Amino acid sequence: MKYRRLTQQQLEELKPEFVNFLATQRITGEEWKTLKEDKPAVAEDEIDVFSDLIWEGVLSKVDFLENVSERHMHLFHCAEKEMKLISVKVMNPEIDLTTSVGFNWFKKNWQSDFVEYLTASKMYTEDRNVDKFKLIEQGAAITKGELFQWFETMIEVK
Repeated sequence: MKYRRLTQQQLEELKPEFVNFLATQRITGEEWKTLKEDKPAVAEDEIDVFSDLIWEGVLSKVDFLENVSERHMHLFHCAEKEMKLISVKVMNPEIDLTTSVGFNWFKKNWQSDFVEYLTASKMYTEDRNVDKFKLIEQGAAITKGELFQWFETMIEVK
């Protein structure tokens, strides 16, 4: 398996897509029930293949990722050949960026001495989607990139 199996909730939400996937494998609803009962390992393999297909489709469309913790923001732009990073560190121990109060403080004080910025870029490894997936597994969320793009205009990103 290249990524990870979708959760039960995700599989439920993608039930129509999974039914279509099974149809492309020439597996009917009845055959699927029999497969789950008689050959559970084969059924698990089918779920794994489906999960990888879904992840591959999602990851290929990801352009921006954000990982925000109490005092850090890691904003990623997944460009064509490299991944660009804007890293923000808040050095005020009373601020928690994951709360609305903390984020509002940040919006007012983003240029203060209590905030540090770092920019970097990194070439992808052999598989850019795996690189994106690793960031998601570490807590990054897929976004439309408004925050990265705003910072890009405010600070010099190379």
